[in-house]
Amino acid sequence: MRHSTRFSVLRPALLAAASVAALAGAPSIATAQTQEEPTTVDDVIVTATKRDSTIQDIPFSINAQTQEDIQRSGAVNLEDLSRNVAGLTIQNLGPGQSQVAVRGVSAGQVVRDQPGVKEQVGVYLDESVISLSLFTPDFDLFDLNRVETLRGPQGTLFGSGSVGGTIRYITNQPQLNQPGGLIEGNVNLVDNETVGGHLKAALNIPVNDVLAVRAVAYDTQYGGYVDSLREGGGRVDNVNSGSRVGGRLSVLFQPNEAVSITPRIVYQEIRADGFNRQEAFNLFANPFTTTRPAITLGEREQYLLLSESFADDTMLADLTMSFDMGGVVLDSISTYIDRSILLNRDASSLTGSVSVDLGYPAAAVTLPSTLVDTTDLKQLTQEVRLSSDSDGAFQWLVGAFYSTVERRYSQRLPTPGYDAFTDAVLGAGTSAAVANGFPADSPYNADLPYDIDQAAVFGEASYDFGRWTVTGGGRLYDFKEERRFTSGGLFANGDDQTDRTASQGFNPRVLVSYEASDNVTFNAQAAQGFRLGGVNDPLNLPLCTPQDAAIFGGFQSYEDEKLWNYEAGVKSRFGGMTLNAAAFYTDIENLQTTLDAGSCSSRVVFNVPKAHTMGLEAEFSGEIVEGLEIGVSGSFVEAEFDSTVRDGTGAVIGGIREGNRLPSVPEFQISLNATYTRPINDHADGYITASFQHVGSRFTQASDQENNPRSFVSGLPFGGASGANATVLDLELPSYELFNLSGGVSMDSGLDFIIYVNNVFDENALLSFDRERGGRARLGYTVGQPRIFGMTVRKAF
Repeated sequence: MRHSTRFSVLRPALLAAASVAALAGAPSIATAQTQEEPTTVDDVIVTATKRDSTIQDIPFSINAQTQEDIQRSGAVNLEDLSRNVAGLTIQNLGPGQSQVAVRGVSAGQVVRDQPGVKEQVGVYLDESVISLSLFTPDFDLFDLNRVETLRGPQGTLFGSGSVGGTIRYITNQPQLNQPGGLIEGNVNLVDNETVGGHLKAALNIPVNDVLAVRAVAYDTQYGGYVDSLREGGGRVDNVNSGSRVGGRLSVLFQPNEAVSITPRIVYQEIRADGFNRQEAFNLFANPFTTTRPAITLGEREQYLLLSESFADDTMLADLTMSFDMGGVVLDSISTYIDRSILLNRDASSLTGSVSVDLGYPAAAVTLPSTLVDTTDLKQLTQEVRLSSDSDGAFQWLVGAFYSTVERRYSQRLPTPGYDAFTDAVLGAGTSAAVANGFPADSPYNADLPYDIDQAAVFGEASYDFGRWTVTGGGRLYDFKEERRFTSGGLFANGDDQTDRTASQGFNPRVLVSYEASDNVTFNAQAAQGFRLGGVNDPLNLPLCTPQDAAIFGGFQSYEDEKLWNYEAGVKSRFGGMTLNAAAFYTDIENLQTTLDAGSCSSRVVFNVPKAHTMGLEAEFSGEIVEGLEIGVSGSFVEAEFDSTVRDGTGAVIGGIREGNRLPSVPEFQISLNATYTRPINDHADGYITASFQHVGSRFTQASDQENNPRSFVSGLPFGGASGANATVLDLELPSYELFNLSGGVSMDSGLDFIIYVNNVFDENALLSFDRERGGRARLGYTVGQPRIFGMTVRKAF
């Protein structure tokens, strides 16, 4: 059978180009240069411990999705990929806005206007940290060697953002003496209506014996699938179309076997014309109005007065240097990130709902209003490591890390004509008084500059006693954050305050591995993880009901979140089949939980004293009969609060009740895939791949499981509605299943043809629940992609 070469399009130019020697920060150049190409997925070399190992040799739970896996599954982003990785959950909150959780460690929905919240999963591009809470860059998956998912806290080697785990995009690096490249084109039809597609290329150029260049470029156009109803009866179809354009340019300078220097620059632009939001209620579009058209919104529909948009420009420059000093390797990674994010959201229903509360006339209520969120980020990091480079029983690694971040976040709410109504109702001159130095006709304005510094020293050491290997490590860290909050406008408090947060600590880790046989290894670990605390923004008190102000006004600062993860697992291989499994228990202290502060149009973070997660995860892969390869991955997670939090009246706050589920995480998730390959002739293979993914039910926020299904009463007499009308919604996001199918021909010439259908049965997956002002302004869901037909052509050379 020739099935082992069915993806030959990747092998000569790309997988060979992914030799571990050139991986950023690879600890041993000489060893890596002789690394042979993996024969199976589980022979893939990973650098999860910041040194070269196979998945089977890593003494904790890890998944690596190779370029072949990515292409076979049809994944185009991390969310798609997550459904094939046990224990990994991505909560989609719109373009470029995803929240990552591993093993159920989740604090609930984090939204745009919470810039101080820290991430729970660290994300890296090779050796460069890129994670940013909610806005972690959604880099293209083209020309990757693999995507590693390291489960459980990884604070020892990867820092504070890795309390739940770490995800690493590992790119293909420049290669000496191996010219080649790949070009890929795609066209697809979304929801039988809109056309999308992409053009991508990668090129590896050895300049001479010591210098090589690798260039990657891509341009992807996304077809929209959500329609917008407009004021006056208009309609705009497919408002959430978008694009992703970018590239990478890296240079390898390797004057000898002991020295490797790799500078690189990465640039990407994401644009979206709207959001994947499906609305169930809108102040301006609901079935209860009588003096304006009553509207019932349908599947993949929303209501807008203004167009929306999202723009994300990311530039990353890094320099990775490795020096083999004979038994000891010195690695240095320097990274600079410059990022700009601009989000324009139609906030007309939000502003209008406040206007109803303030008693403004209908003409003021229906004024178009835009919420403009701006983030400007500059981040500089430096990491230096020393590690052993020998085959001895004792292995060690020590390092130091420093990061400085300048993050400038601002909000504006331009509402042309609004000040005139302010003056008419509240008195002449009010508009000038509430502006507080901010622009006119903008009832809410806020500036939040952050300055964040982190420093750490870390290390791990292991000793091989034969069949037993013991590893111990820790990280000593120091963190400082300063934030100024300035606000103004009718909806704001006119705040101007500076807050400082500081934290120091030590996080240990112990791992034990036992090689029961050549094919079976047992491992166990205990590791502590941490997530840095912070300060909440003041509530928008002019918008709050007295009850909400009393409940949520006391949550100002929140402490570091800490957890201990206990894990036991087995890794086994028999012939061409591999089965890896793990059981885990996570004890969480001071879980940082996000709550919607109801009518205040604010969200707050506070600490829940105790919570836990525990569960099982397993992954199986292998060739069960000649030509038929299958893969199964699944996880069961119990994630619950172990504390109850009450307000002064004794009422449970925000669903934080002992025994309630942690938000955003399914209890059960499973993925199955199968590929059958057979030769067409002596120079081509044909193959067909089918995959099935099941994601269990979830809650967006902890409070969603209380009083559910829930009756949302707008309380707003507008458009002839009484204000007592109720919209009943079940806030438990239902489970969903996705079925993908593809088939193709792979030729020895390096040409590959693929046709595919993703989401064959057109499942309308509800990914998260969206609300404004506690439901007084708008209710809806973010939704997944509908059915997509597509064709891809690749050519390696």
